[in-house]
Amino acid sequence: MSDRSFPLSPQPEDDARFTRGLSIDVADVLVRHGYPEPTGLDWVELQLALFRFLYETGGAA
Repeated sequence: MSDRSFPLSPQPEDDARFTRGLSIDVADVLVRHGYPEPTGLDWVELQLALFRFLYETGGAA
């Protein structure tokens, strides 16, 4: 039994759940918790952070 659920096995191009909508939902949660609303390149960084968390195995990016 693994002590982690992430990173996920399907590659992102095969995972229909990784959408712009996911980033928007995460941003909405952050804003509700008092963080500033993402603007401009913040969206790119948010998507990259989600991608790394969900799919990268810890190797070089």
